[in-house]
Amino acid sequence: MSSAQIEALIGALPMPALFIDRGEHIIASNLSAKNILGEGLTGRNYITALRQPAVLSAIERCMQSEMDTRARYLGSDGPKDTSFELRCAYVTAQGLTGALVTFTDVTDLEQTNQMRRDFVANVSHELRTPLTSVIGFIETLQGPAKDDAAAQTRFLGIMARETARMNRLVDELLSLSRVESDARKRPTQQVDLAALLGSVVHTLGALAEDSQGALTLAILPDAEDLSLAADADQLRQVFINLIENAVKYGGAGVKVAVTLHGPRFEPRLRRQGARISVRDTGVGFDTVHIPRLTERFYRIDSHRSREMGGAGLGLAIVKHILNRHRGRLEVHSALGQGSEFIVVLPLSND
Repeated sequence: MSSAQIEALIGALPMPALFIDRGEHIIASNLSAKNILGEGLTGRNYITALRQPAVLSAIERCMQSEMDTRARYLGSDGPKDTSFELRCAYVTAQGLTGALVTFTDVTDLEQTNQMRRDFVANVSHELRTPLTSVIGFIETLQGPAKDDAAAQTRFLGIMARETARMNRLVDELLSLSRVESDARKRPTQQVDLAALLGSVVHTLGALAEDSQGALTLAILPDAEDLSLAADADQLRQVFINLIENAVKYGGAGVKVAVTLHGPRFEPRLRRQGARISVRDTGVGFDTVHIPRLTERFYRIDSHRSREMGGAGLGLAIVKHILNRHRGRLEVHSALGQGSEFIVVLPLSND
């Protein structure tokens, strides 16, 4: 088999590939391999082209044992780290002898597995703390405090709060799972945004009063009859989350203003959209947190969030719901100057 035939064969492979002869030189490579390893591969010793010890060891074992070997090749695509499963197969055909090395991109798979591990670790951590507390109080009630009525009342109150916290976490995890399962289903129900926001603000008005604050709703004139295709229950969940956060974390006496703006062209959507702003006069937060706010279990102030009963999943749920609706979330905040969360929703679902 001529060099041109080998080159043509390697070039037809769908994944990055190169061929190494018994003299340890690369005699053929395809464009995908050159994108990973660089130009000028043909004729080079494979050691100078690949360099990574685990990869070199796998190729050497393949050459010596004439059996398939595998290794992990780590690369980069600009600022992004990449990971490839490298397979080295020994080939003998038509006077051709050497190793065929192929690369399978497993970057996304590894990232998914890492996200799964992080998610399990976070859930375990969130459940372990209240569970440990409840178990400790049960042991105390069964032992030293079994005849102490005052201690029993106090401990049972704490246990009730901790179990309620675990229950909220489970509810939010189930909610997140349902939202993710519906991610590719476009909502078709026509929802009156003014009516929906009015209902949410009415429901949460008492919460604002309890914190000596105020919650107001403004429907701008061109938004009074605004409706769009949406999942009403999910949008309700979005605005409940945003308004509750503003009231709870804004501090005592916080004023929260919800505003529904009329239709306008939204560059981020590249179409007509509606804007709903939730602005508060609270303590605000440093802008360094904004890029991570919608990550699961991310908290600006972990201690305070746990005291408030937050599981760190509310804004992650908001993000997934808005993704389903092809919407966007904008966040503006500064320490001591309050915060504003803006929901942008497309008016058409095309």
